[in-house]
Amino acid sequence: MSILFSPLTIRDIRLKNRLVVSPMCQYSSVDGFASDWHLVHLGSRAVGGAGLIFTEATAISAEGRISPNDLGLWQDDHIPGLKRITEFVRQQGAVAGIQLAHAGRKASHQRPWEGGASIGPTSELGWQTVAPSAMPFLESGPKPLALTIAGIQTVLDDFMAATQRALKAGFQVLEIHAAHGYLIHQFLSPLSNHRVDQYGGSFDNRIRLLLEVIACVQTVWLADLPLFVRLSATDWAEGGWSLDDSVALAAILKAKGIDVVDCSSGGNLPNVKIPVSPGYQVTFAARIKQQTGIMTATVGLITSAHQAEAILETGQADLILLAREFLRNPYFPLQAASVLSDQVSWPVQYERARNL
Repeated sequence: MSILFSPLTIRDIRLKNRLVVSPMCQYSSVDGFASDWHLVHLGSRAVGGAGLIFTEATAISAEGRISPNDLGLWQDDHIPGLKRITEFVRQQGAVAGIQLAHAGRKASHQRPWEGGASIGPTSELGWQTVAPSAMPFLESGPKPLALTIAGIQTVLDDFMAATQRALKAGFQVLEIHAAHGYLIHQFLSPLSNHRVDQYGGSFDNRIRLLLEVIACVQTVWLADLPLFVRLSATDWAEGGWSLDDSVALAAILKAKGIDVVDCSSGGNLPNVKIPVSPGYQVTFAARIKQQTGIMTATVGLITSAHQAEAILETGQADLILLAREFLRNPYFPLQAASVLSDQVSWPVQYERARNL
């Protein structure tokens, strides 16, 4: 059997293969509620054979949404719609994961297909954004408020409450979103964090919020369930968050009980040139894994079974996350297994299509 289709056990959770549906924003919620769209979107990837299926970035507060249409988990009423999804995912032999997030200064934007522009706090659809420092993402955009210590405590409380709700909704893997220029990443990077208190300046101060979020989450997240952190391994900008920083942080995360570092990059600065090519972020996962020993997940233009298998064979990562490829093909795992000559279970409803 290929490595791609061999099982992986993390804590008490067994993934049937190494293929993971990466968190992908759908911008299709009303007031944070999961809808039939989310059930079909995530459920079809479970039917298609993925081992682990993440929700999109799920806001811990209404103010933490990227757009007014983001999925949320800031109230108990959000639980039933998500539980319907996790139950269906589990029925297909897959594991349901949730990514919890706060967008920080990148909150309060239109949906991409509506233009993606900032929505100012005076607009009926917008709200006041917050950040480590009062620096907008775009110079022309609304200025966020610098979080006070009390505001930071509210963020911590919101992460803890959302984690409790995630358990009630039936999620078995939780990922803390500390990447893509959202709030925690904004604290990590010296280019977006100009604070002079205990949350700014030195490396140890800039990682403080993430470590406090982890500690809060761990007070309620079950010890036998996996906990991931997604990092942007680099800002792709001089003077910003770097791969060396990510390696140093990953070693700390391992000591703090994080199971997997999910390695992405960028997102904290506009107009940054990123050398995109097939598997362009794999080297980040490889270096973090090799230098710290923590398990890593990799993502970014991975589009074929042989490409994914080669990443695992060379020990560069432990999990393969697909995003756009899963949008194009919800049944990628079933087809990839055939390419690699692996025998995997198909949904009984689809068995008659297994062979030509």
